[in-house]
Amino acid sequence: MIRAPAACLQFALLGGLVLAGCAGPDAGPTDATVRAARAEVQHGALALQRYGCGACHRIPGIAAADGVVGPPLVDMARRVYIGRGLANTPQNMVRWIRAPQAVAPLSAMPDMNVTPTDAHAMAAYLHRSE
Repeated sequence: MIRAPAACLQFALLGGLVLAGCAGPDAGPTDATVRAARAEVQHGALALQRYGCGACHRIPGIAAADGVVGPPLVDMARRVYIGRGLANTPQNMVRWIRAPQAVAPLSAMPDMNVTPTDAHAMAAYLHRSE
């Protein structure tokens, strides 16, 4: 069983979810929190497909996501940087997904007009434990 506070931090990072069930060292996330985090990860998988991210990136768990133009999005939760020296956090991943040229003006990654909700879900999917 996952225990707090590490579990609280992990789930909180996945999507900014408020974790009412993380009160102490023996408390774990509530069933509702776990379901919400899983739903956000599933939403992220669908968003990655819908925006066509697999045309440029290889993304584990996403059908036909075998692109070679951009870097493979494998083990993202374990990487130190997203790119161009940007620290790898879910918040920075959202920034990168929503406006890549604002972070790195010469980036080949296009601005896909990703909504904030979809970007948060994509970051949750990419930062999930593989």
